[in-house]
Amino acid sequence: MRTLSTPSPALIFPPTSPGFQNGRGSSTSSSSVTGETVAMVHSPPPTRLTHPLIRLAAKQQKEQAHVDRLPDQSMIHIFSFLPTNQLCRCARVCRRWYNLAWDPRLWRTIRLTGETINVDRALKVLTRRLCQDTPNVCLMLETVIVSGCRRLTDRGLYTIAQCCPELRRLEVSGCYNISNEAVFDVVSLCPNLEHLDVSGCSKVTCISLTREASIKLSPLHGKQISIRYLDMTDCFVLEDEGLHTIAAHCTQLTHLYLRRCVRITDEGLRYLMIYCTSIKELSVSDCRFVSDFGMREIAKLESRLRYLSIAHCGRITDVGIRYIAKYCSKLRYLNARGCEGITDHGVEYLAKNCTKLKSLDIGKCPLVSDTGLEFLALNCFNLKRLSLKSCESITGQGLQIVAANCFDLQMLNVQDCDVSVDALRFVKRHCKRCIIEHTNPAFF
Repeated sequence: MRTLSTPSPALIFPPTSPGFQNGRGSSTSSSSVTGETVAMVHSPPPTRLTHPLIRLAAKQQKEQAHVDRLPDQSMIHIFSFLPTNQLCRCARVCRRWYNLAWDPRLWRTIRLTGETINVDRALKVLTRRLCQDTPNVCLMLETVIVSGCRRLTDRGLYTIAQCCPELRRLEVSGCYNISNEAVFDVVSLCPNLEHLDVSGCSKVTCISLTREASIKLSPLHGKQISIRYLDMTDCFVLEDEGLHTIAAHCTQLTHLYLRRCVRITDEGLRYLMIYCTSIKELSVSDCRFVSDFGMREIAKLESRLRYLSIAHCGRITDVGIRYIAKYCSKLRYLNARGCEGITDHGVEYLAKNCTKLKSLDIGKCPLVSDTGLEFLALNCFNLKRLSLKSCESITGQGLQIVAANCFDLQMLNVQDCDVSVDALRFVKRHCKRCIIEHTNPAFF
């Protein structure tokens, strides 16, 4: 029975589940909709059962349920590990669970996943219930994760933007129906947003405080977006102008991931370095137009840069690596897999200047040989992860030099490398915690 005085929880059913029957018929259920997941509205469970036999059975069941003996705080702690849809199901067990399931401390995060879920409707029902005590605004919700919900549209994000001004984290990866309009609504109405993941949202081409994507500088008296973490992986429509707009509005960025944004060039990186000088982690993997000139721009981050991924950027050579090594001395992670222009000279310059390097991937760099590994071994003693996959010039001698000097090595990838079993055993003896990924059937 649906009531207006007592707002009810949202139940999110998988597409294969039958309608939830609670013994009172299905008049309040919308489970007749097949082939999709929907948000269902129910009233809280009744306080008592009138029929004597039903009341007796309920009493016996209650006596056997040891979970009911747990205090409220313990129950809330258990509920905190449940995803949103399971938490909504728990709210239908009994009145006590209903009250505990809607404890504000459990609703700092909404997490919905699934390709068939009617996420727009689910968000509307959930936010309406959460706004019960504070009409039209939900002050406790800080995180919304709806990754992989392909049916999410701009309407669902607009609901979040309107009702959740305290939102700090939003993840909509894989939701390809999201557009610039929805992103504009969120960043405009949620001033505390710090973490935004729109990876795989191919329609997103810029992030700004203006609806006109071509306007690069904010007209709102210098007002800026507070985003620090931005993941735009697979936003392959993003171009240099869009990156210029993002940089001008998101000047506080510290983590930026542009993997497979294939239209980005060195010019876009130049715009980025003008405004975003606090970036610590940057990925431009598979951005095939990024070259050594782009590395010169990235090097302007100097000691602030700790993580850099330039995998499969075929235009980057030793020249670009020299720029990074010379100015970014505190670099901890470098992924240069597939940069076939890198040689032993680039590795030497990197090893001598970035001595605190902990993770290095130079797989598929055929011009790197044992000479480069020797420079690494004699300078980067803190190296923990090293990938040499498909490095044709690497031999067992180079691996032995690394193992004899880098005792903290934890991961070594030598797949498709011509190394002997004796060399692999030598590594295992000297680096006891090292996991070796290899393709040598004689070593196990």
